[in-house]
Amino acid sequence: MRFIHSADIHLDSPLSGLRAKAGARGDELAGATRTAFTRMVDYAVEQRVDLVLIAGDLYDGDWRDFTTGLFFVDAMARLCRAGIRVGLIKGNHDAENLMTRNLRLPENVHLFSSRKAESWVLENLGVAVHGRSFPSRAVTENYAASYPAPQAGLLNIGMLHTAADGQYGHAPYAPCTIADMAVKGYDYWALGHIHKRMVLSQDPWIVFPGNLQGRHANETGAKGFSLVTAEGGRIRSVEHVPMDAVRWEQAACDLTGVADQDAAWDRVRATLDRAVEAAEGRTLALRLRLTGTTAAHRALAGNPDRTAAECEALAAQAGGDIWIEQVRVETSDAVSPAALDGDALGSLLRTIEDIGSDPAEREEIRAMLEKGLAKMPPAVREEAELDALDGDLLDRVLADAQAMLMDRLLGEDGR
Repeated sequence: MRFIHSADIHLDSPLSGLRAKAGARGDELAGATRTAFTRMVDYAVEQRVDLVLIAGDLYDGDWRDFTTGLFFVDAMARLCRAGIRVGLIKGNHDAENLMTRNLRLPENVHLFSSRKAESWVLENLGVAVHGRSFPSRAVTENYAASYPAPQAGLLNIGMLHTAADGQYGHAPYAPCTIADMAVKGYDYWALGHIHKRMVLSQDPWIVFPGNLQGRHANETGAKGFSLVTAEGGRIRSVEHVPMDAVRWEQAACDLTGVADQDAAWDRVRATLDRAVEAAEGRTLALRLRLTGTTAAHRALAGNPDRTAAECEALAAQAGGDIWIEQVRVETSDAVSPAALDGDALGSLLRTIEDIGSDPAEREEIRAMLEKGLAKMPPAVREEAELDALDGDLLDRVLADAQAMLMDRLLGEDGR
């Protein structure tokens, strides 16, 4: 008996700000959640799996219209025609009281109650699935403690949307421990909520499959579901199966020792080639970081628009399908202001360094920047990663300002 354990589909997630940044690629990237889900359904039908489990956050929130629901119903109808049953719980994003629209689901789909934990017995498969949906977004109760006892003679699976012990950087919904789950005596716990694949235990199996499709630059790497094989009433294997349509990655290109921009672009091209190969034929959404101490720093950091455009041009020439989500110039100058001693520019740059190291001056600059950033919508500010103007970020702003000044005054040839 084989079943798919998936979670955190986030169908039709709005991916705030992505369309604005991606331009013509926006629709393709925003539609990746549907593409990945369709691939999973195709896999289930082609491989003739017995059961599909979705452990919460099928939807990203309330539907804007009925097209999202119709898309899901159509996919479930395909599974129904193939004789594949589907177990579904609601999570914090699609909790019972958040959804104002709904459609009647095909008969092969079992949606677990949000009032209490319940058991769904599939005698023909020798399986009992136990689960509970979220009635509201912020569930703080330990749901695992109230789950039913295992059913004798059957493979027992628990479905739970949870932050587990809360150490994974997600909101602590339905908190519980590994011990809370293990004591139930189930053979497998199909968890959701954490977007990174993790196996918390193998005796019993307690698994987060991660989300099916990465949605931004912090959800990197292969995304998909867990394919679970059971035999003789025991779990025999748990395999990760990638299904993502767009592979999000972050890559650092070390430019240490690079003497000029031409040499820098050669290294960037090599970094892009490696990233394309790792994406395994998928569309690659890449955040590129340029690092290291290099004589090309002033040109790279001093003209960030051109630097980004050059990287995008190199991506267009690479062998795969790449969209550069962002280019971050984190290089440092091979020539320090002290080396310009006696020069007017050197004096100016040392003044900038003195300002950056003076606590009172730094606080004044930070306050001025905060005043300007306060005018930005919170979502936009968060997307730009300017929500916390801490010491490291302020250092980066001052370093970029210094590089821009040197680029304007010296020009590309450094004179």
